[in-house]
Amino acid sequence: MSFTLNIGEKAPDFTLPATDGKTYSLKDFDDSGVLVIFFTCNHCPYVLGSDEITRATAEKYKPQGVRFVGINSNSANTYPDDDFDHMTARMEEFKFPWVYLRDKTQETALAYGALRTPHFYVFDKNRKLVYSGRGVDNPKDISKMTVNDLDNALKEHLAGKEISVPLTNPIGCNVKWEGKENHWMPPEACDLV
Repeated sequence: MSFTLNIGEKAPDFTLPATDGKTYSLKDFDDSGVLVIFFTCNHCPYVLGSDEITRATAEKYKPQGVRFVGINSNSANTYPDDDFDHMTARMEEFKFPWVYLRDKTQETALAYGALRTPHFYVFDKNRKLVYSGRGVDNPKDISKMTVNDLDNALKEHLAGKEISVPLTNPIGCNVKWEGKENHWMPPEACDLV
């Protein structure tokens, strides 16, 4: 079995606290025809550089029943800025159009096989994976962006087409795993393409 979910696999369940004071599980998003789950954080320059294009994509597809869910799995011991209080402050400041969940145990990151921040997973109405990888080709500096893979995947899927590029490598900082040095990756983690 590969580290990261394969195209066609079902979304693993989770029960995680959010910055809005609620706790969410996968079933709480059953009313969404398409679910975008992405692993993110508070400090990564690739996240900070692309959050506004992610916002624009989320807002563009919201009327078509697409819901975005951000999950922060980074160890707060490795990066104190990734703790829950900083998550809450960030959402209060930026008012992103997604729920922001805390995966303190990192069990959800392991279940999905999250590689980097950001790492996007698009699930269809049956919660089968139809796209995995990067949001855009230059998340650190979107002024140099030439491809929005996430937008393309959503556009094709919602049009009833097969996604032409269902798999890309996420671009960003690696997930900060508890008790490991900053750049450690699980040995079975590998590029998607």
